[in-house]
Amino acid sequence: MATTQQRFSVIGDKNLNDLRKLINVPIEDSLEPWCHEASRDNIRHWAHGIGDDNPLWCDPAYAAKGPHGRLVAPPSFIFPLNRSFSGYVGGLAGVHAMFAGIDVVWHRPMLLGDEFTTKVWLKDLVEHDTRFAGRSIQQIYRCEFLNQRGELVAEGDSWCFRTERDTARERGTKYAETKQRSPVKYSREDLAKIFALYEGEEVRGATPRYIEDVKVGDKLNTMVKGPMTITGFIAFAQGWGGLYIRANKLAWKQLQKHPGLGIVNKFGIPDVPERVHWEDDLATLVGTPAAYDYGPERCSWMTHHLTNWAGDSSFLRHIEVKIRRHNPVGDTLYIDGEVMRTYTEDGAHYATITQKAVQQDGELSVLATGTVRLPSRAA
Repeated sequence: MATTQQRFSVIGDKNLNDLRKLINVPIEDSLEPWCHEASRDNIRHWAHGIGDDNPLWCDPAYAAKGPHGRLVAPPSFIFPLNRSFSGYVGGLAGVHAMFAGIDVVWHRPMLLGDEFTTKVWLKDLVEHDTRFAGRSIQQIYRCEFLNQRGELVAEGDSWCFRTERDTARERGTKYAETKQRSPVKYSREDLAKIFALYEGEEVRGATPRYIEDVKVGDKLNTMVKGPMTITGFIAFAQGWGGLYIRANKLAWKQLQKHPGLGIVNKFGIPDVPERVHWEDDLATLVGTPAAYDYGPERCSWMTHHLTNWAGDSSFLRHIEVKIRRHNPVGDTLYIDGEVMRTYTEDGAHYATITQKAVQQDGELSVLATGTVRLPSRAA
């Protein structure tokens, strides 16, 4: 067996056992969230960061005529409200963390002017044997989101996989074929096909999608995301806040508190692991083919697909998202969906949609299942 050149930390049993002691312990010492409230600017920055131009989120005049009489935040706005839920994982210093999924239920909309508090704790640690890095730890957090009235807005789980960077780089087989391919290159014709999907993207908006018009087997329009660029990743970080993006003295203070974050770059400067999203050099050191997109970003694209389809009068009740691969810069993602079930519960009407996202070579990127509450003509 080839010897792995060790540059980074490994998953030690002692560190893992120490982390297990924190299961079910409330997390109170963490970076403050990027957003405390659903302000007009915060909502817009988030929506634009995920490429969502629904006027319900960003056009006050349009939203005033909508179901709530004011701007609404996209369901995925929960991500900038809590760091731990978004992937700010504790323990196992120097072991890489990759955001890999969510399972969330929403109870009420997030409206302009709402303020939020959260309760979060480490829920579980699950060991896996993966093609990407061998032994990996699925680190699951549970979070509750409450508004200023103490009402539960949303609740659910998110998870990251903790992987040994050296093992993933030198022994991982998940991206063996991808790394052998030539970098993707788009022709004018390729771009024209992608841009045509953007041009044809339908925001259902103020036209209600009634439950009576939804049938099992109905297909959702394909949504495209990409081609992915560093610019796009930065746009997302502007709305989300970035877990570790800090400047000057604030960056120094962060590294003083969490010295395990610092990974020396080519200039000899300790910098944060989040730069795997914009620096190929570090991304390849942790075992991925190149700089890649954010996990919460991709989860948000799946909710965007559903809210576009369902319209302003709908409500996203639940989604489970499972991320299956990284999307390196240059990739294009195609999201499809199909109605699998319609049902009535407690007088409300729901449609359950399965979603699948693949990149330009047809490789599976995301699987998701969402449930949307829809209006009825009989109401």
